[in-house]
Amino acid sequence: MQRSTLMRKTVHILTLAALAALAALAPLASQAQDAYPSKTIRFVVPYPPGGPTDLMARLLQTELQSRLGATVIVDNKGGAGGNLGSAEVAKQAPADGYTLLLAASGPMAVNSTLYKSMPFNPLTDLAPVIQISSFPLVLEVNPKVGVTTVKELVALAKSKKVELSFASAGNGTPQHLAGELFNTQMDTHVAHIPYRGAGPALNDLLGGQVQVMFDILGSSLPYIQSGKLTPLAVTSAKRSPALPNVPTMAEAGVAGYEFTGWHGIAVRAGTPAAIIEKLNATLNAIFKDPEFRKKWEALGTPVVGGTAAQFGELIKRDTVRLGKVVKDAGVTLD
Repeated sequence: MQRSTLMRKTVHILTLAALAALAALAPLASQAQDAYPSKTIRFVVPYPPGGPTDLMARLLQTELQSRLGATVIVDNKGGAGGNLGSAEVAKQAPADGYTLLLAASGPMAVNSTLYKSMPFNPLTDLAPVIQISSFPLVLEVNPKVGVTTVKELVALAKSKKVELSFASAGNGTPQHLAGELFNTQMDTHVAHIPYRGAGPALNDLLGGQVQVMFDILGSSLPYIQSGKLTPLAVTSAKRSPALPNVPTMAEAGVAGYEFTGWHGIAVRAGTPAAIIEKLNATLNAIFKDPEFRKKWEALGTPVVGGTAAQFGELIKRDTVRLGKVVKDAGVTLD
């Protein structure tokens, strides 16, 4: 009887101790969130400077510095279709919220199907913070190609009178997959030329080293407006307000063709939930600012935002959707 009473008292004491420990941890977690950030934040862009992904990071850099009260540096780590920079965050960066990844749909949802082996797993090694863009592409050509419609481009490609190639920001990027999807649906064989980022690809398109590109509208719009590039169609379901006279791919004769890419912010898996929540709240507040929205929409993408969970669901869904495009195109990389 005495032993039973002693055991009950021991269990009671241990329970109280455990509850006290949990109560003590709660304010510590709150303090950790309040203290963040207390040092410089590194914002990794897995592509070279000058492309649309880099431009997004530069816009957010200024706003994050102002609202978080900490220095934010943009660190371009291009290579392997976005895998190098993304893997660095996923595998090497501390899980403390001081290394952010500008997460593109290529390395986050495409490359796991495209590459035979991956240096990281986007679904388990990274934690989503927020979706920041959703964008169509514009099918465009160098004016020297001499075509002004999609039908003319297809006819030229099938005639084999000239060697046509399309540029992309790298293997597995939206620019790459949009071109492969076009080849599949139109039974053409326009050769793919991958670059280390959209900036170098666009430069060679302007210079005539390549003839065709599916590019993010915001990057190419100034060159389209100046006549240095000829737009043939946009890949969204509806026409773009920025190019109201340019047809959609479906209107241009490519039935069922629709392609959109996206960007977001991610951190290494294991980052405290309180820090992810603070980053998400800060970024959503940035996207509500009217002046910032104007600058952002000038890049060719609407403001998105939302919860970390919503971005996580998008990554999972597009891993399947975009993976199918890769498989149908029969493209694999080592």
